[in-house]
Amino acid sequence: MKIAFSEPKAVGKHWVAVAVAGDRVLRGHAADLNGRHGDIVARTIQAVGFKAERAKTTAIVTPGPGELKGIILVGLGNPDELTAEHFAHIGGALVAQASGVNAADLTVALDDDGCGPVAGADAAANLALGMQLRAYRFTTSRTTKTTGAPALKKATIQLSGAAAARKAHADLDKVAAAVAFTRDIVTEPANVLYPDSYARIIDETLTPLGVKVEILDEKDMEKLGMGSLLGVGMGSAKPPRLVVMQWQGVKGQGAKARGKKPLAFVGKGVTFDTGGISIKPSAGMEDMKWDMGGSAAVVGLMHALAGRKAKVNAVGIVGLVENMPSGTAQRPGDVVKSMSGQTIEVLNTDAEGRLVLADALWYCQDRFQPRFMIDLATLTGAIMVALGKEMAGLYSNRDELADALLKAGEATGERCWRMPLDEAYDRQIDGDISDVKNISAGRWGGSITAAQFLQRFTNGLPWAHLDIAGTAWTDKDRPLAPKGATAFGVRMLNAFVAANYE
Repeated sequence: MKIAFSEPKAVGKHWVAVAVAGDRVLRGHAADLNGRHGDIVARTIQAVGFKAERAKTTAIVTPGPGELKGIILVGLGNPDELTAEHFAHIGGALVAQASGVNAADLTVALDDDGCGPVAGADAAANLALGMQLRAYRFTTSRTTKTTGAPALKKATIQLSGAAAARKAHADLDKVAAAVAFTRDIVTEPANVLYPDSYARIIDETLTPLGVKVEILDEKDMEKLGMGSLLGVGMGSAKPPRLVVMQWQGVKGQGAKARGKKPLAFVGKGVTFDTGGISIKPSAGMEDMKWDMGGSAAVVGLMHALAGRKAKVNAVGIVGLVENMPSGTAQRPGDVVKSMSGQTIEVLNTDAEGRLVLADALWYCQDRFQPRFMIDLATLTGAIMVALGKEMAGLYSNRDELADALLKAGEATGERCWRMPLDEAYDRQIDGDISDVKNISAGRWGGSITAAQFLQRFTNGLPWAHLDIAGTAWTDKDRPLAPKGATAFGVRMLNAFVAANYE
């Protein structure tokens, strides 16, 4: 979808969207359209009982061969409570409504004084972002590219100070591109996206953006002693890969030296998860193509940072494996030795993501000594039992890091809930014949014990873990994402970096 910004001017023969505050008093562009079209806006509000709640919409088809095809009304609720993220949601709602009336071209008329505490340029920029995020569709596998795509092809946002809005949107446009790329790779089927092909896609996409990409193969990982990660891939004909991505946005010495110590992000990339020998039920197993959603969020973040030339040094590391059952597959009860030197008793081969992350986290802290590590993983079904699909589980060994992530999540709508870490849970994964086992003995607190497992491979470094099993994919349309991959984590971590480290 093409996005444009312009100064206010007469609207051509297409659709126009105007905002209505929660008190339903017509102001600005809404009042102007109402006056020029025989009180049609006021009469529609009354007839349909439009309450003008935030991001709620209704459409009016204008009669006759007039200057407009129709008018979309979008509610603001209480303008004094508006945030930039609310405008993103308003943009998403406009795309959904425009598609509902088959509008290919839409002008959004923003009032100079109708954005509440949000600056007009920021309101317009975030509204455009919301439209881009909601308009996303995965069409790669379709023979007819337009099938299922939104009708809306172009949106023009009109406001006084269009140049400022265009500038404010520049970085958000890069974030939208990163989100789209992330959703694409999460949606790709496992016969297309497997460890080696995934690694090549990362290289081919990020290298032109200025990201240094290294790909470690099986021999490289064997030399490093990554028995934990390699064990997960033993049953697959498609060998594992570890991909290291480095973005150097800060260079030089002196005052800039502090920025040279990188921020680190680590992702679980299980490109397909059958469960291995501890095989999953067949129902719903097709969804396990997106068990690499944590790695995709890390790749997407690196895409966003490089795309907008972020003034920060960051490293992203993703462990890529396919978890398959075969005659060569890892067995329940096997003991593997991780890169850290700790031995792990693999009691359940379907608790594989933590085995991948164990070596990826250790490699990250050992090689880069970063300021902190944040890992993302579609790690446990248990987190969905606790939090459903509305929030990700957040674990951290540092309050300051956790608080900053929670704040970034609230600002972007990618919300998290902090979960506990405690010695009592940690004792539950002490090994019987090894240093640690990959699951606890009981069924309770599974997301917590998984996080405790990961913490054992952080070497005391500041660390946070995001269990995104419930948020990486949606079974229904959401305000900023159609049904499918959400790219959860990309926008949140981009905001976290921008607010705290640039």
